[in-house]
Amino acid sequence: MNEPLVFMFSGQGSQYYHMGKELFKENIVFRQSMLEMDAIAAQRIGTSIVEEIYHPAKRVAEPFDSLLFSHPAIFMVEYSLYKVLEDRGIYPDYVLGSSLGEFTSAAVSGVSDAENILDCILEQAIVIQKSCDKGKMLAILDKPQLLNDYPQLFGNSELISINYDSHFVISGEEENIKQIMEALKEKQILCQLLPVSYAFHSSLIDPAESAYAEFLRSISFKKPSIPVISSLTGSCLHEMDKHFFWNAVREPMKFREAIRYLESQHTCRFIDLGPSGTLTAFVKQLIPGDSTNRCCSIMTPFHQELKNLNTVECFRKPERKFAR
Repeated sequence: MNEPLVFMFSGQGSQYYHMGKELFKENIVFRQSMLEMDAIAAQRIGTSIVEEIYHPAKRVAEPFDSLLFSHPAIFMVEYSLYKVLEDRGIYPDYVLGSSLGEFTSAAVSGVSDAENILDCILEQAIVIQKSCDKGKMLAILDKPQLLNDYPQLFGNSELISINYDSHFVISGEEENIKQIMEALKEKQILCQLLPVSYAFHSSLIDPAESAYAEFLRSISFKKPSIPVISSLTGSCLHEMDKHFFWNAVREPMKFREAIRYLESQHTCRFIDLGPSGTLTAFVKQLIPGDSTNRCCSIMTPFHQELKNLNTVECFRKPERKFAR
């Protein structure tokens, strides 16, 4: 049981209404963290994120794609779940974020406090909504060679991630992504539209860069106290400069490379703190051998988080607590 423990945090596309509902109802640490951050967000945007996440009229299957709500909501549930694990004496040896999940990694690793990171996320959502046209992200369950096989079909999209050998993601304008979806269905190629209203990791969000860069000039960041493995670089980060918090959502994601980097250093164990367990599914495709015993998730759309939380007790390593 000496394998390094990695906490993983996912980004846009992993969210849904009522995520973490059982934890919010039953776990005082999770609920308190959510409410504290909700109060901070409400001061900034004038409305409650928590009320939107757990709105009684919303169903899990409905797209949760309003950026001003979904952007902070992902961070809030991930960071609150981290606080639950911390309360139980379960600490990471590494943190690994993908896209918006990089912001949760930054907060957990002590680069900045959760309030500052939440402010960075809210500002990013505000600037993108104000500056950018809407777009879509499409996950495709096939080999990336498909892009070369049908160059005309994918010409108006951008490859933003290869998650494993038969799963990649593209971004683009809504109409172009719709046409690609229809063509793929005709070819009987599985694809899934992500619940995202902007084309992250593509040139379509470039109009927001200058305003967001101006905001970031006023924020200071420290060196991480827990090693950060980044899907921006596919390797270990020793510091996060101001450009990182834009590049993390603009540049292509290198989650596959990040996992390969980690596994080249250690045989690791992974806990996915994202809402959907998406990164667990990716890791199981990327690591050899008995991946089931080395990787788990807690939150799911099926509200099994209390049961799943009890299964991670074996990951407890109190001696790994990092000083702040």
